[in-house]
Amino acid sequence: MTADPRFTTLFWTVWRRNLRVYRRIWAVNFLPPILEPLFYIVAFGLGFSGLVGDVSWRGQSMTYTQFFAPAMIAVSIMWQAFMETTYSSFVRMFYQKTYDALLATPLSLEEIIVAEIVWGATRSCIAAVLMLAMVALLGYAPSPQALLVLPIAVLGGMAFGAMGMATTSITPSIDMFNIPFFLVITPMFLFSGTFFPVDALPAYAAPVAAAMPLYHLAELCRAACLGRLNAASLGHAAVLLGFFAAFLPLALAGMRRRLVR
Repeated sequence: MTADPRFTTLFWTVWRRNLRVYRRIWAVNFLPPILEPLFYIVAFGLGFSGLVGDVSWRGQSMTYTQFFAPAMIAVSIMWQAFMETTYSSFVRMFYQKTYDALLATPLSLEEIIVAEIVWGATRSCIAAVLMLAMVALLGYAPSPQALLVLPIAVLGGMAFGAMGMATTSITPSIDMFNIPFFLVITPMFLFSGTFFPVDALPAYAAPVAAAMPLYHLAELCRAACLGRLNAASLGHAAVLLGFFAAFLPLALAGMRRRLVR
């Protein structure tokens, strides 16, 4: 098999293949994006809101649930994109041999990998729409700017999808995914301004949290839901774009080393 760095719109055929598979098992994939973050909102909203009281974000006082409910949309975006391009992509690559079959067609490796990342972003968008609907029904997304969560989900999904695919390219077995989830995803979930403002962290820890992509995604989702998107939000979007630009070449190079002999 020779190197073929060609890239065309044929990657959409891989995306459509994944969509067809998803539609066959949509009921299994439909509920988790809604129920898991919703459980967090209900549990923390009912349990912690009365204990914590109001919190301050960007100089605005709000209830604790108002603060963290939009961040659960960001969490859903992260989980869907990263899960899809790690566990699901690894299964397609290693167990189902889907990549081998695709590489036997006119598709190039770049088209296949980009399609996988775009599909991960699509899963993020589906989860974001479902989660936004629940957050809005509960009254925690009162601004029309909340509709901008969809393009934010695309950007966040592409960033985390590229990170996930780069991880897959160097992970020797499916069991080893526990390491990046434990060492990277879980700390981001807990310390990226999802459950409490980053400025509540110690001075040495706040810059670390602010360097995590989920922090910027949570800030964008929160700002959109509360109608606080402004010029500063472009900086958060630029950071997510930077993560995508940094990890996409790593994913392509790593998967080429792994798949092309």
